[in-house]
Amino acid sequence: MSRGFGDEKRENILEAELAGARPDGKAEASRPRSVDWKHLIFSRTMLTCVFTGFASGLPLYTLINLLPAWLRSEGVDLKAIGLFALIQLPFTWKFVWAPLMDRFVPPLFGRRRGWMLLTQLALVATMAAFGVFAPRQDIWSIAALALAVAFFSASQDIVLDAFRREILSNQELGLGNTIHINAYRLASLIPGSLALILADHLPWGTVFWITALFMLVGIAMTLSVSEPKLAAAAPKTLREAVVEPFHEFLTRSGLKGAALVLGFIFLYKLGDSMATALATPFYLDMGFTKAQIGLVAKHAGLWPAVFGGLLGGVWMIKLGINRALWAFGVIQVVSILGFAWLAANGPFTAVGAGELGQLAVVIGFEALGVGLGTAAFVAYIARTTHPAYTATQFALFTSLAAVPRTVANAATGYLVEAIGWTPFFLLCTVLALPGMVLLFKVAPWGRDDG
Repeated sequence: MSRGFGDEKRENILEAELAGARPDGKAEASRPRSVDWKHLIFSRTMLTCVFTGFASGLPLYTLINLLPAWLRSEGVDLKAIGLFALIQLPFTWKFVWAPLMDRFVPPLFGRRRGWMLLTQLALVATMAAFGVFAPRQDIWSIAALALAVAFFSASQDIVLDAFRREILSNQELGLGNTIHINAYRLASLIPGSLALILADHLPWGTVFWITALFMLVGIAMTLSVSEPKLAAAAPKTLREAVVEPFHEFLTRSGLKGAALVLGFIFLYKLGDSMATALATPFYLDMGFTKAQIGLVAKHAGLWPAVFGGLLGGVWMIKLGINRALWAFGVIQVVSILGFAWLAANGPFTAVGAGELGQLAVVIGFEALGVGLGTAAFVAYIARTTHPAYTATQFALFTSLAAVPRTVANAATGYLVEAIGWTPFFLLCTVLALPGMVLLFKVAPWGRDDG
């Protein structure tokens, strides 16, 4: 990767931020600094974010798209396949071993690049190993292997998040994380589309090998980038690695401030996450067929989310992170009402072009809201981390943000059975409001350090 147009200017800004000052040596301004965004977009740093996103998304989508398809095609029953959802637990608990990746430095390539390379090599080996087993005879071995892939994938996420935070200045967080997230989504096309097409023509063992070899994209990125020069030194003891990230956060924010930040991280995506937890059953209850849902969701869901994320990242350069959280959060909340609107109009006794159009509008607008809201939200999380404890704090915050998907969403089925679809989506809209209210404290509109 060659040095981009804005890299030298970007490094000056980043160095000043890590030192706690503006590049001109004055106190931090309350409004965002002007940015040469054309140079920023085409910088080497943003290209790196494309590769971090792709490397991060590929193993996860192998687990949630390709693995279930393989198991079902080989005759494994749905109950057993459903239990494989538990293999995603490492993504919720990754903050437990994140301090180890902050504390210890591999013998080669440095703290960040060393761990990146080790986890990526482990992913190539474990993802390719699926094809060695026969699903109906080796289901427990496959489950153990899937758990290993999830562990290495979550570990790679820890170090990629830390690496990305250390190479991005505060001004770049919005766009850089947006590019990462959208490359993450596009990585789903390998195990979720290409691999399934290949499976009709090649043995499953070959398919898994081909899918695993796409991790070479991440390995090539790891070998070609430099270790962040401005990253803080690694903690000197394991106790420091475990205790200090939490102590620093509490000291910096105070107990009340820390509680507000953690509450915001938990609540900002709560309503949206609950609203989409039962999206496919909801569409089926509205009278749409699985084929219609698949066709519309594939195009109306993926591309608006990608477009929304890219738009949000560029827009954040002008708005700053605080204002983006407000503006994009409003769109995110309003998009939930689209489900209530569809529920009020349905269920449909006959589905024609008009009904499919309504489905496309609801899915597309919700995906746009998710793309925008996620871009600002991840940038906020990255900004909240301290450079000395990036891996641990980033892992803690993202694990907390994942709790609604694993805990609160478990109650959605009971809620729908009790009150019906339309009141449920209205409830989800109400549950999205506390996160917006907390913005008054954690990200006031008129003040931004991004």
